[in-house]
Amino acid sequence: MIKCSLACTCDTGKIVSPFTQPQVAAHFDRYPAVVKKKMLALRELIFDVAAHSLEIGELQETLKWGEPAYLTALTKSGSTVRMDWKAKSPEHIGIYFNCNTMLVDSFRSMFPREFEFEGHRAILLNVKAPLPKKELSMCIQAALTYKLMKLTKHHSP
Repeated sequence: MIKCSLACTCDTGKIVSPFTQPQVAAHFDRYPAVVKKKMLALRELIFDVAAHSLEIGELQETLKWGEPAYLTALTKSGSTVRMDWKAKSPEHIGIYFNCNTMLVDSFRSMFPREFEFEGHRAILLNVKAPLPKKELSMCIQAALTYKLMKLTKHHSP
């Protein structure tokens, strides 16, 4: 497998969104191969959702709390989305949302059988299972436009 330097190729040979932050690329390189493949697919899904939504705009990729994080720094349209794999829970990847929002509660209502959840802050994904891309895309879209939706609710008649 090729290392994730600033340009990255996953196992399938597909070129994924290039890394702009060397420390984020290095973080991905530390994952076991099966986890790295899943994390790269999840990362690509996040960028794909952002690319298909004018409200979200360009994402800023960084590390927050030592985890890959995706921010709507230019548009400030949404809440940060983080993701990571932890050796203490090797069968799961977590996609983390701000626990002071109702995002995870909403996702739990929408997708009670599709996902496992961790409190009010995370969706847990099985490392060995296929990514539920349609459902995850909806969750990612909701998080990355959260502030816009919150404003819309406050300014509605």
